[in-house]
Amino acid sequence: MAVWAIGDLQGCLGSFQRLLQRLQFDPRRDELWLTGDLVNRGPDSLGTLRYVRDLGECVTTVLGNHDLHLLAVAAAGGHGLKEGDTLSEILNAPDCSALLHWLSRRPLFHHDPALRTALVHAGLPPEWTVADAKKRAQEVSSALADDGAGFYAQMYGNQPDRWSPQLGRIERLRFTVNCLTRLRMLDADGRTVFKFKLHPRLAPAGTLPWFAMPGRRSRRTRIVFGHWSTLGLYEGSGVVGLDTGCVWGRELTAYRLDRRAPRVVEPGPPSQASGPPTDEQ
Repeated sequence: MAVWAIGDLQGCLGSFQRLLQRLQFDPRRDELWLTGDLVNRGPDSLGTLRYVRDLGECVTTVLGNHDLHLLAVAAAGGHGLKEGDTLSEILNAPDCSALLHWLSRRPLFHHDPALRTALVHAGLPPEWTVADAKKRAQEVSSALADDGAGFYAQMYGNQPDRWSPQLGRIERLRFTVNCLTRLRMLDADGRTVFKFKLHPRLAPAGTLPWFAMPGRRSRRTRIVFGHWSTLGLYEGSGVVGLDTGCVWGRELTAYRLDRRAPRVVEPGPPSQASGPPTDEQ
């Protein structure tokens, strides 16, 4: 048995399938962790979503910002699509409802105590323990299950930009979504900084990557994340960053979690995406 983690797919089905072949991945024996953003910007979002779903219980995937964008657009009747989105093929598919139902039931955070490893699309605020992240993520999942359309209508926005136990329910849900699916940088006061999306060496003075914040309470658990293609493959500070820019014509990376092993990469397709990486929230 092997446990592999793979970075953001974003519709790059061919690269994903070839990478699994190189891993000799067997869904009857092995486990697969995906960092989210299964869809959007790449050449085959519909095929990727179907393929991941059909792999069954061997796959654990968390929701990314592009996945939530798809769900929000669908809940709004197709309104809200942005330039460069490649989601219409899903929205027009005969099995759209079944695919979106499956996607909406994916978690925003996963923790395996045996591996001492957690999975998230983007990051965690420094004040949260792994238990806090699990609790907050479950609250969002419950909101999605209970009233998805109502939740999506209030999901967008950059405020609040700092964690507080006194946040109201909607503010708490929005902050949780923003951290788990969009976070890259924080300022010295622990406030989220969403405009900066480049490599940390180019970051404004007084800002740090979320995983480098002093006093980060999740530090004892290895955190696997994606979302940050300009960061690329990153190992350090108790984290593993796996978004290596497949959709931008770079590569898709697999990282073994249950033991030390060489990383395996597969080239991405010629980039059909326009412009730099962007958020939908």
